[in-house]
Amino acid sequence: MIHQIKIHKVKANPNNPRLIKGDKFKKLVQSIKDFPEMLKLRPIVVNKEMVVLGGNMRLKACIDAGLKEIWVAKAWELTPEQENEFIIKDNSNFGDWDWDILANIWDTKQLKDWGIDVWQPEEQIDYSVLDDIDLDQEIQTMYDQTKKSIILEYPAENFEPVKKLYDELKNKGADLQDLFYKAMQNYEIVKRMEKL
Repeated sequence: MIHQIKIHKVKANPNNPRLIKGDKFKKLVQSIKDFPEMLKLRPIVVNKEMVVLGGNMRLKACIDAGLKEIWVAKAWELTPEQENEFIIKDNSNFGDWDWDILANIWDTKQLKDWGIDVWQPEEQIDYSVLDDIDLDQEIQTMYDQTKKSIILEYPAENFEPVKKLYDELKNKGADLQDLFYKAMQNYEIVKRMEKL
């Protein structure tokens, strides 16, 4: 059963998980000003303590719209567990809009004013500009121009001395990439000589 009561008697739920902000909230306030009769058809749901279970944002919008009284439905028979379930289910959007029906029957400006994010067709993209591009070559060029890295792994007992030497060389401005490359070349030369 619904009742019309003074708005100050209703308490916003501090644990409300759903928010409406910015332009959408302004549209909600305006829709209440334009069509306050809807509030009787869709009252705010409250528990025994007059805390909102469903309609927190409508309550806030009613306050902003300057209403002194609002319609409420008293859900006093619910257990605390049912109240929590109601709060979530009341804020869930189980359905989807049928965009064909909206586009063909409803006025787009009105839908926007009523808070619906109206679908807009995507701009046509001309993909023909890609016809003259050799994508394999583009990918190879990007790969060739990308910096590469080598990760060296050290046993735990060797890591700190190597890291210390690395930091010292780096702080002195040594070209560590070139140094490492030359060390590998020298290693190859030594290995070849050992085979002789």
